[in-house]
Amino acid sequence: MSHCLVTGGAGFIGSHLVEALLARGDQVSVVDDESTGNVHNLDAVRDHPRLTYTKGTVADEELVCRMVAEADEVYHLAAAVGVQLIAQSPIHTIETNIYTTELILRQLGRLADAGRRVKFFMASTSEVYGKNPKARWTEEDDQVFGPTTRPRWSYGASKAIDEFLALAYWRERALPVVVARLFNVVGPRQTGAYGMVLPRLIDAALRGGPLIVHDDGRQQRCFAHVSDVVAMILALMACPAAVGNVTNVGSDEPISILDLARRVIAAVDDSLPIQFQTYTEAYGEDFEDCRRRVPDLSKLRRLVGLRAKWSLDDIIRQLVEWRRALNPKA
Repeated sequence: MSHCLVTGGAGFIGSHLVEALLARGDQVSVVDDESTGNVHNLDAVRDHPRLTYTKGTVADEELVCRMVAEADEVYHLAAAVGVQLIAQSPIHTIETNIYTTELILRQLGRLADAGRRVKFFMASTSEVYGKNPKARWTEEDDQVFGPTTRPRWSYGASKAIDEFLALAYWRERALPVVVARLFNVVGPRQTGAYGMVLPRLIDAALRGGPLIVHDDGRQQRCFAHVSDVVAMILALMACPAAVGNVTNVGSDEPISILDLARRVIAAVDDSLPIQFQTYTEAYGEDFEDCRRRVPDLSKLRRLVGLRAKWSLDDIIRQLVEWRRALNPKA
């Protein structure tokens, strides 16, 4: 049994990871400031004897030092999330992403210097590729960000700094770090509150529409179920060859946002309308987006042999049922 610390463990992905760690028999400590997470995401395991929950911020150095000192593995998922939040609050995005990662790594580095190497998982993001024009992104591809006058790119740039820092601790201090670049992750407990596209479309459909699609809707994304992504995370953490490496994680089957909206409509009500909205109307005049975001997952498959099991249609059906269960009148 390992003692695992999960930062952001009351969030969408974090809460599913906590459940998986408990299911395999681990002792789990969670810290979350509930700024974007929700403690109710842990309702199914809240009273579990091997779970300890702390409402707090990983910007609190004393708290981080105490919790990291007790852990055998650290899963760092606490971060700013969602296009809308990033566009509206770039200071929060940059400070949350960089400072908290640096604080945790500094404490882990101290433990490593004392001879105790705690394995560190860092959830990075496909956003680090920026607007690289390649059709599929490999882990060694260049990062292509827009200008600093476009706050949209602050998220990817800050997570890239996190990656550089984590890998520096591996090279200089032999700290075992595993970095996963997560592509679009979807599933129960995810909300559209911060611009997440699939829950936003499903909520709109269940309200009777219209479904808002930004720009021309031809942007392409790949969507993976959270249970598949959690399985990939745990497999990477158990894989010695993943240490000191960066690995793309998610699905590699692209779909346009317009076609995604049409799939949601087919699952809810064929008569629902689609309404197009400019990025300026949605996020402001200085917003810029990436047209295509598709990972090359050959490294993931070589390391752990896993592929996403959930089809997009099955994901949509599950999420429609989940949202209807939360609001039977929908």
